[in-house]
Amino acid sequence: MTTAAPFPLIRLKSYERARDAWPLDPAIIHLNHGSFGAVPTAVVEHQNALRHQADLTPVGWFPRIAEQVREAIEQTAPFVGARADDSAFVPNASAAATVVYNSLRLGAGDEILVTDHGYGAVTMGAQRLARRFGAAVRVVELPLLASDDEVVRRFSDAMTAHTRLIVIDQITSPTARMLPTRRIADIAAERGVRTLVDGAHAPGLIASAAEQAGGDWWFGNMHKWPCAPRGSALLVTTAADRQELWPLIDSWGAPEPYPHRFDTQGTIDATTYIATPAAIDFVESEFGWDAARDALSALADAGAEMIAEALRPFSTHEPLTPLPSPVPSMRLVRLPDGLGASREEADALRMDLFDEEGVETAFTSFRGIGYFRLSAHLYTEASDFEAFVERCVPQILRRAGIRVPLTTTIA
Repeated sequence: MTTAAPFPLIRLKSYERARDAWPLDPAIIHLNHGSFGAVPTAVVEHQNALRHQADLTPVGWFPRIAEQVREAIEQTAPFVGARADDSAFVPNASAAATVVYNSLRLGAGDEILVTDHGYGAVTMGAQRLARRFGAAVRVVELPLLASDDEVVRRFSDAMTAHTRLIVIDQITSPTARMLPTRRIADIAAERGVRTLVDGAHAPGLIASAAEQAGGDWWFGNMHKWPCAPRGSALLVTTAADRQELWPLIDSWGAPEPYPHRFDTQGTIDATTYIATPAAIDFVESEFGWDAARDALSALADAGAEMIAEALRPFSTHEPLTPLPSPVPSMRLVRLPDGLGASREEADALRMDLFDEEGVETAFTSFRGIGYFRLSAHLYTEASDFEAFVERCVPQILRRAGIRVPLTTTIA
């Protein structure tokens, strides 16, 4: 099997194969890091040791949680280009969005702008905020292949005297592209409109992601590309009214100012936060984050071309979908017509291929068109993409009603 781009051979300093650094099931093909991440064994062991310490001496552990969490933030915030004094840990990106939404007061007739590339849960939160005050949510439609200039123009044109808030992705989840958030946020600020930047996928993929994002508030998941334990995200803001931000749980940190009031949350498992710096340091020490971004781009390019090559003979459209502002680790490959026409259908295909073929994938839908969103990390190998072609492409073609001649080899 040949590909247009060679697969990089990724080795870590302490491991013969990068794959050996992660405790992933070898019987499963892992091509969907972006959804739930994957935690290196060394970080799993570090977190387990922290949990064991909590179990050994609960009274010695929980009263000192805030100190450990704040120390972890001091180590984590610079990774996204932020100050610790502007940053708070939250369980995930959706929780961060909810914290911001809960702080806002709108008037009847006010409006929130979102995009048709937005993450569903965050958009639902914006809709709930609007309902509380009789406001409205308007969708700014962005063509998949829109240039950054066109994206900025569409937002500029969409803002009205009623616009109070823009919610925009730094990296879009369903369509795997970057958006020019800083340019949009700067225009919005000139017009008195505030901007919430959803950077769920940005940490690790964009150097100093929070600093680059612009806007009034930014959040990003540390449990995606930085490979922290699941349930670790960062909320960053320098907004003048940030003392209106409160944790989702009222706890003993309430008398403290932002961000310190977020550091104490009763008996939650804060080891996800405390272990986050170990994950960031793991990738840096074993491979280097700059090198990792380059390697992930090469992996994603080669993998996308291999899968597109297998689909081309059976497709009425070019499967490879090059985006104007791609991210290092994710690519879109268009599915045959009729597959993944809705989010529900795309999700069902994902679970079917996991149950039937043992392949972890992500399928998305945009404007009635289904896509395979491949998602690679350092542990991804050429054999993973080969397995997708061998196991999943025949299933995809069958579900699309495409009959493959018996003499045809999918390769």
